[in-house]
Parts: sequence; C-alpha cells; structure tokens
Amino acid sequence: MKKRKLEIAVISDVHLGTYDTYADELLAYLCSIQPKILILNGDIVDIWQFKKSYFPTSHLNVIKKIVSMASKGTEVHYIMGNHDEAPKTLANISLGNIQFSRKLVLTLHGKKMWFFHGDVFDIPWINGRWVAQFGSLGFGFLITVNKLNNWFLKRLRKEKYSLSKKIKKDEKKSERYISNFEETVIDVAIQNRYDHVICGHIHTPKKEHIEKRGGRVTYLNSGDWVENLTALEYSLKRWKMYHYKNDKLSPFFMDEALKEMNLNQLIASIELKEEQKRMLPPGA
Repeated sequence: MKKRKLEIAVISDVHLGTYDTYADELLAYLCSIQPKILILNGDIVDIWQFKKSYFPTSHLNVIKKIVSMASKGTEVHYIMGNHDEAPKTLANISLGNIQFSRKLVLTLHGKKMWFFHGDVFDIPWINGRWVAQFGSLGFGFLITVNKLNNWFLKRLRKEKYSLSKKIKKDEKKSERYISNFEETVIDVAIQNRYDHVICGHIHTPKKEHIEKRGGRVTYLNSGDWVENLTALEYSLKRWKMYHYKNDKLSPFFMDEALKEMNLNQLIASIELKEEQKRMLPPGA
C-alpha cells in the first residue's frame, strides 16, 4: 500500500495496555502514512491502568512501529500526558529521533504552533478564567500548580483529578467541562500569541478557527483511539482531521522489516545511527 506523505501527524489518547484501545486500527493507520514529524500528544501508554498480565502483541506492535518509523528518519516527539507517569522522568531527553517533553512549539510557514496534552488544566478548584490568567505567566507555572493540586489530593488519600475521566462519568455535565477546557486553552493560546494550539486529553476531536477581542487562533484537538479513532494531519500548509471510521484503510500487511525485528533490535538501530552521527567529522 502506498504511504501518504505528511509534514506532521498527531495522535493522542491511545491508552495502550487497556482493553479500550484500538491497537490494530492504529497500526493500520501508522503503516499508511510517512510523516516527517510524528507527535504523540500524551496518554499513549496508560500507566494508570497498566497490568502486567495484559499487554497483547497488537499493543506492542504499535510501539515497535513507532520506533521503526523513528529509525527510518521520522522525527518523533513524545509529549507527556497525565496517564504517562513513568515516562515523565524522560522529559527533555532524546533517544535518537525520539524526543520526550511536556510541550512542543514549532514554527511552520510563519505560523507558531503550540502542542501539549491538556492535563495541565486539570485544576478543579480554580475557575477557567483564572487558569487562563495563570497561563499568561507561563506553562511551567501551570505545571507546578497542577503538581501541587495532585500532591494535596495524595495527602488527602484521594484519587488524582482527571478531566477526561470526569467527562466520561458525568455525561450531563460533559458539555460544560469540554466548553470550559476549550475556552481556557484558547484564551491561553491567544494571550501567548500562538497561531495554532494542538492538544488532546478530553477525547473530543475538533478543528475550529476562533476570533476574539484579544486575537485569533486555530484550536485543534486530536481526539483519541479508544472512541473516535482520530488523528490530525498537517500538509500543504493546512490541518486536516483524519477519521479512521470514515476513511477506512484497505487490508494491509505489516512492514516486512517490522515482522522480523524485536523491540530491542529497533531501539539498537536508532542508537547505532545516533552513534554514527556523532562519529562524523564537523561539517560532514
């Protein structure tokens, strides 16, 4: 099957390691594209619900495919989400073409794009407008406030607050939660003069151009791979929402090279390429 060439592909909220994820469908999608940049925008592996007894081959194949893409030249950015607790220690660390972080800012064709997962706004005791005001002080400040919130919850022996989980539990209030989340993200993006803001977290795919008194921004949410099976694609200076259910792929066979390699071999191939780069003389 011929691969579609993209500048950027964004996926989020895959939740590998749970019964909810559509791993085979996601693998089919990843095998159908050839992006220059792949952004994993949080909650790819679900550490919260992870069970040693449940991590099927189909889930492992998704990880192998991502590593394989990195080994073949795709620049992979793994942005941490609230369910990615273990990899947070890897923030700002890179493994060959795979880079870990809490946020990413790219400038493409003169447009400033802000990528982050969205859990930083899981602060239930602060009004959305106040969160937006805090956001103008800096993303790092919001992360600190969120950590303090979860620290207090832990001391009180309460479960960490999760906006996405709250939305699922209380459908009557879900529209209000989603609206507040989107408004906060949009306000923070406009205050920081981003042209595009790209997030996930609430499992609600969306693309919308917003104009307000303070400025304008394009709000994008990549959705998820447990309910909506969606991704964001950037090509020819425009963003498009990909829906697996509407844009189903024809039958495919897993990359032959991927069948033959185990995960350790794939990682080793990335490390080898990185070592070869370091050995090249300056200016080569």
